[in-house]
Amino acid sequence: MDNQGLVNLGILDLVVAYSLVLLAIGLAKLKRIGQEAQMLWASLRMVFQLLAVGYLLHFIFAVKHPLPVLAILLVMGGFSLQVIGARIKRKMPRFYQVVGTALLVGCGGVTFVFCSLVVHYSPWYDPRYLIPLAGMIIGNSMNGASLAAERLGAEMRERREEIETALCLGASARQAAKPALRNAFRAAIMPTANTMAAMGIVSLPGMMTGQILSGTEPMVAVRYQIAIMCAITGAVAITAYLIVVQGYRSYFTKAQQLEMQ
Repeated sequence: MDNQGLVNLGILDLVVAYSLVLLAIGLAKLKRIGQEAQMLWASLRMVFQLLAVGYLLHFIFAVKHPLPVLAILLVMGGFSLQVIGARIKRKMPRFYQVVGTALLVGCGGVTFVFCSLVVHYSPWYDPRYLIPLAGMIIGNSMNGASLAAERLGAEMRERREEIETALCLGASARQAAKPALRNAFRAAIMPTANTMAAMGIVSLPGMMTGQILSGTEPMVAVRYQIAIMCAITGAVAITAYLIVVQGYRSYFTKAQQLEMQ
């Protein structure tokens, strides 16, 4: 334990913690769900990725220059886009352009507002603040973005006849696709809304727990958690909204005719 009351974890501690993952894999194998290899690979990938990020952040924190920080943020955004694309088998037209733009505007805009108007740290590129805060915003927005894109594509396919009928009756493309947009947006923001509803009573969020374990006063940690959760909710909403608004247009021609792949 250090001077601030933070308990340092050693290699043996991590081995004991990792045994819980092996227990989960053993239970999965016992029930023959067929996901044991994927679970093992995901856990190993998590460990190596976090170790790599830890060493990289140690270097970035020592450099004190904005370019490496911005490069890290671009890599984070690009990797999140790749993960979203890997999750969705049937992608909408112009998928990477639509989702990439939505992530850039939603996550980038909210991160800028949150860091400059809420946290008030200096300099603006301080990696100890910018990278963790941007990571939380991007990570949660990534889930919302994948839900929005996947649900929009499913809704457009399932409602194809309904949309074509509405177009034949004189509706615009936006009017015909309005139910699909509404359902896709609802699906994207619902997990975040559920998380907010359960936070504090059912679960203690990770950011707050980490700050308390590091010795931060509980009320300070609570204020930070409230602020970041508000930022996450805004980023998820903006990102999902931009995906459904831009995404539905990719299903229509300039003459407002439905064009499904």
